[in-house]
Amino acid sequence: MTTTERATGTANGIGANAARPDGTVKVRGEFAYASDLWHEGMLWGLTLRSPHPYARIAGIDLTEALKVPGVHAVLTHEDVPGLNRYGLEHADQPVLADEVVRYQGEPVALVAADHPETARRAVKRIKVNYEELTPVTDSEAAVAGEGAELHSGGNVVRHVPIRRGSAEVAADVVVSGVYEVGMQDQAFLGPESGLAVPDTVGGVDLYVATQWLHVDQQQIVAALGLPVEKVRLTLGGVGGAFGGREDLSMQVHACLLALHTGKPVKMVYHREESFYGHVHRHPAKMYYEHGATRAGRLVYVRARIFLDGGAYASSTGAVVANAATLGVGPYTVDNVSVDCWGTYTNNPPCGAMRGFGAVQAAFGYESQMDKLAEACGLDPVEIRIRNAMREGSVMPTGQLVDSAAPVVELLERVRDKPLPAERGTDLRDLPGGISNTTHGEGVLRGVGYAVGIKNICFSEGFDDYSTARVRLQAVGGEAAATVQTAACEVGQGLVTVLQQIVRTELGVEQVTVLPMDTSIGNGGSTSASRQTYVTGGAVRAACALVRARLLDHAALAPQTRLTGGKLLSTGGEVVADLLSVLGEKQFDETAEWRHRPTATLDPETGQGDAHVQYGFAAHRAVVDVDVELGLVKVVQLDCAQDVGKAMNPQAVLGQIQGGSAQGLGLAVMEEIQVVDGKVRNPSFTDYLIPTVLDMPPMSIDVLERPDPHAPYGLRGVGEPPTISSTPAIVAAIRAATGLALSRVPVRPEHLTGT
Repeated sequence: MTTTERATGTANGIGANAARPDGTVKVRGEFAYASDLWHEGMLWGLTLRSPHPYARIAGIDLTEALKVPGVHAVLTHEDVPGLNRYGLEHADQPVLADEVVRYQGEPVALVAADHPETARRAVKRIKVNYEELTPVTDSEAAVAGEGAELHSGGNVVRHVPIRRGSAEVAADVVVSGVYEVGMQDQAFLGPESGLAVPDTVGGVDLYVATQWLHVDQQQIVAALGLPVEKVRLTLGGVGGAFGGREDLSMQVHACLLALHTGKPVKMVYHREESFYGHVHRHPAKMYYEHGATRAGRLVYVRARIFLDGGAYASSTGAVVANAATLGVGPYTVDNVSVDCWGTYTNNPPCGAMRGFGAVQAAFGYESQMDKLAEACGLDPVEIRIRNAMREGSVMPTGQLVDSAAPVVELLERVRDKPLPAERGTDLRDLPGGISNTTHGEGVLRGVGYAVGIKNICFSEGFDDYSTARVRLQAVGGEAAATVQTAACEVGQGLVTVLQQIVRTELGVEQVTVLPMDTSIGNGGSTSASRQTYVTGGAVRAACALVRARLLDHAALAPQTRLTGGKLLSTGGEVVADLLSVLGEKQFDETAEWRHRPTATLDPETGQGDAHVQYGFAAHRAVVDVDVELGLVKVVQLDCAQDVGKAMNPQAVLGQIQGGSAQGLGLAVMEEIQVVDGKVRNPSFTDYLIPTVLDMPPMSIDVLERPDPHAPYGLRGVGEPPTISSTPAIVAAIRAATGLALSRVPVRPEHLTGT
């Protein structure tokens, strides 16, 4: 039997390559993104941002800005009616800066005008008297207490220690290294945007591109000083996210302006402002030491990891926990000592980005595994296989890995894939391409491997759940279902998967997913590779309630199956037609679903069952390097990943390809250049991301090793490929050049010595 026939109640249920309902309109350019929103009589909002990374505000003069014809409002922190603070984990970030600015680009004032150009003219006329201060820009120095105290309590956001086994154990072979990861941007194509529409009774409706409607709502109502029912959020069309929309950007600002003016206010960031307006991936500096037997068996891992959280906390605390708990990789090691710090600095704020702490750590521990392989005289794949965790292994936190952990198989699969053909002389196949920089002289080829581990869903005792409502009824002579959740579709294909789940559970083809908004209970964040797991679980649970009521209404056995619009007995005989059973009745149920609980980490030892589930991926990279010019071409990038259950196989492949592309970007091109707290490249002219011409062919093996604790046995897919792709590419560059390469992204000067 095929996967679809075995698993689904219709041909487009789980396991099928069901088409995206928004696919056609997106390809045609007809999809309405949040930046396309429009309202009659709306105003345009714009933000004045600090040019300094650290300064005291001595005064703000709005006089000239208010004189500009067409300006309806100019607001500062004095106009925030509620709490002038917000934040995902700590309410430490001002809605509008009051006494000081802590990073370049921090919002200081807002303007609403009848035309965007009018708003720009008014913003330029706002006069702010700044007294510049010496910025704190080094994370490691911040931990040491050097520099100004940026927040009460010091500049350490969080320190997580992991202690397991003995701290004094010795090893036959010891390798150490210092590794750095640059600041990466999510680089979503759709800028921050939304439309706030005031009502007639002091409330506001916000249509916005975001990742977490209810957390946005909670922070907005606190700032506006309004009850929660007065602030209603609806998801606008989202042009990518990758973690960068988990924090607030223009949400509160648009609502403030709308309530102040009594008019709808639209805000859309331009590209440069977008670089200032959202968090980025934490830059990291990591000190690693690995000890092993002469046969290559790990004896201990010791690490110190410093993550630069920038001016405000955002999700730094959780990122620190991930980097610490996953800091030795998917390997079994009895003796572990890891310390991870996240700090405040006057650099741009950092928070969630695909891979969330595991990306930085993986570059460190995988670089170390290659060093260890060389020191032990072993193949880089072999040393990983000898130390690979399996189901039943114990994490450095003491947590049992109680579902599939096919690390060995993933490594063997990428190792055994055919290598690409030998390099030809076609310019398109060479580093530098048709720019004609080389005809093959000075070009060397290398092959590298890496494997990574990622936690799935939220961790450390967080009450992680989702809410879903499912309705089944007859519509137009056909049985149909509708689904309502507040879980955000940000381009990852959640809407498609939710349709597939309903088709599987209720046996109807026609499934409509309603717009996401806060009129239903929390759906949680579209992050942590969690939505298919948690919101999928909620939709499945709601379907079970609908099915139970339907069968009770029809006086049929609970074991009766719904397939293709028919009700079937356990023996497969048709006992009723769904449409006739429905009649004029509708069955409507809401479910709130939680995964199994997690625990907080012991603050002294880092021990505890902190995570719900683990995901694994392995990559093999083949690269050509022009060692004279420092140019790199990734020739092939192969991946093997365990997904538990491929809910939509085609979408799974897309996630693996997309995650690998972001890993490639971090390996060889993507970095926000920050000097003395100032961003030097806030544009897609100077901040480079991979294009279709940079992405190599990919051979992908998708393993389905079910997790018995998860709905349908599924495992989160989106983040693991981002984790192992970067170190695999850098390992291949090292193999080609013989250079140590301890920092990403790898730049031309790292390869040529210039």
